[in-house]
Amino acid sequence: MNPRDFNKNATHPLQSFEWGEFRKRTGVKVIRGKDWQMTIHKIPCLSFTIGYLPKGKLPDKKLIEEFKKIGKENNCIFIQLEPNISIENGKWKIENKTLNSQLSTLNLVPAAHPLFTKYTFQLNLTKSEDELLKGMHSKTRYNIKVAQKHGVRVIEDNSDKAFKTYLKLTNETTKRQKFYAHTEKYHKLMWQESGIKNQESRIKNKNHDSKFLLHDSNRLTAHLLLAKYKTEVLVAWILFAFKDTLYYPYGASSIEHRETMASNLMMWKTIKFGKKLGLKKFDMWGALGPNPNPKDPWYGFHKFKQGYGGELVEFIGSYDLVINPFLYNLYKLADKIRWTILKIF
Repeated sequence: MNPRDFNKNATHPLQSFEWGEFRKRTGVKVIRGKDWQMTIHKIPCLSFTIGYLPKGKLPDKKLIEEFKKIGKENNCIFIQLEPNISIENGKWKIENKTLNSQLSTLNLVPAAHPLFTKYTFQLNLTKSEDELLKGMHSKTRYNIKVAQKHGVRVIEDNSDKAFKTYLKLTNETTKRQKFYAHTEKYHKLMWQESGIKNQESRIKNKNHDSKFLLHDSNRLTAHLLLAKYKTEVLVAWILFAFKDTLYYPYGASSIEHRETMASNLMMWKTIKFGKKLGLKKFDMWGALGPNPNPKDPWYGFHKFKQGYGGELVEFIGSYDLVINPFLYNLYKLADKIRWTILKIF
């Protein structure tokens, strides 16, 4: 299968050919159709699996039947679908009624445990820098100036040394904030498959000009940005560029020198980086809903993103295609108990 031809139909990094190749390297089975990509995940200590199709299209009845067949062949309990379809112009009540009617005919039920957020902030990168700054919260603009006064610098550094720094900060961040993150091996394999440096090397080995990678809309590329204060790296972000959009999936920071507001300058430089690549949108990879709870552990991160003036976009959500109803109900119960225990400890 030609990667570029496959990517023509993909609308999100998680449906890109490069992402599928990365997932294969993690030991996950990848099944591709003409315009979709599904991963099959083993349930530990059991012979059953779970299918996952994130950020694809909303399937029709014919495709649902194909998914059911795939589910049975791979011993799936269920397949989770998270269509990359947003609800536009605030027409939630009308569209939701239509959507629910359509989903019921496809035998899809609201996901027991959604993996991807239903909301995200998206920023229009076609605006001028002055327009983007005016659209920010005044406190956000102030914090950017604070970082600049402290002499914080943001650079793109795709070297092995920079990636090791990213891994170190990621480990520090997950321990400090007590959230669950992917393993070091996961990040390494993702970077090897999608990192701009590694892709440039592969292209050069084929005697092609690697510069086109920076603007190639039909290839997923990952870029590493560092925010430095004096000689110390305070913030490290991995960004995805795909089609006309820049994404912010992974970020890590140091607890040191928080007064420099390095993360605020990092976000502003990220926005300018997306404009430099000629991209049209910046997707901040997740947010809480329109009325977030201040006690939510992600509230601070949500407010941080909100300060940059992006539009809060709502997607239609996550749905499960149940293959084995009996085991599906047992799975939901076991998953609920598991997360209760994790939150306690």
